[in-house]
Amino acid sequence: MKIFALLATLATGIVLLYGTGDFAPWGDPNSPANSHLSPVYIERAVEETHVPNLVTAILGDYRGYDTMFETVVIYCAGMAVVSVLRRSRS
Repeated sequence: MKIFALLATLATGIVLLYGTGDFAPWGDPNSPANSHLSPVYIERAVEETHVPNLVTAILGDYRGYDTMFETVVIYCAGMAVVSVLRRSRS
């Protein structure tokens, strides 16, 4: 069972690493995030959120649900790994 879990983990890691090939180059000023999303945050964050700190406005208001559900996904993945790799006493 542990071998299967290890192989599944390695296969998932390989697929995820392969998927990163489609990412925009790091720091590219013409990437979609830098050319479309960042200017909107900079221009509207204070007006829409009434928070004077731009980073806090983005993390707390715009990405609050995203961050919360990412935490839930990481917790569930951790519990799944623990349950798969846990030794049975029988």
